[in-house]
Amino acid sequence: MSRSGYSDECENLALWRSAVTRAIRGKRGQAFLKELLAALDALPVKRLVAEDLVTPDGEVCALGSVGRLRGIDMSKINPEDHRKLADTFNIAPALVQEIEFENDEDFAWSHKTPEQRFERMRAWVERQITMDREREP
Repeated sequence: MSRSGYSDECENLALWRSAVTRAIRGKRGQAFLKELLAALDALPVKRLVAEDLVTPDGEVCALGSVGRLRGIDMSKINPEDHRKLADTFNIAPALVQEIEFENDEDFAWSHKTPEQRFERMRAWVERQITMDREREP
């Protein structure tokens, strides 16, 4: 199991996916995703790590990039403490877990390097924001 907490057992999958969708489309989720996009764009080196919020040498994952932008010491937060991360970022735990999953999973066809992980995550975030814009009247 990864830090996202996702497993292959998929109990109540429809309910979970619904919670993730609501978290992404909600006001707090959209505000956070826009901030995440800005945080990714602000990274001096366009690369993301997996499994950690921040590494000892200062590299970050997607969530870690927002922490860095906000000036939060991410080294003191357990990357598997979804409730703490949700409270820190004022988002739903389901969104924390979805972002961790998207950031960490090793889709061999999509991001083999930290630079490819960055590109993939940035595109994913952009799609989630665009999806919300498409719903607006």
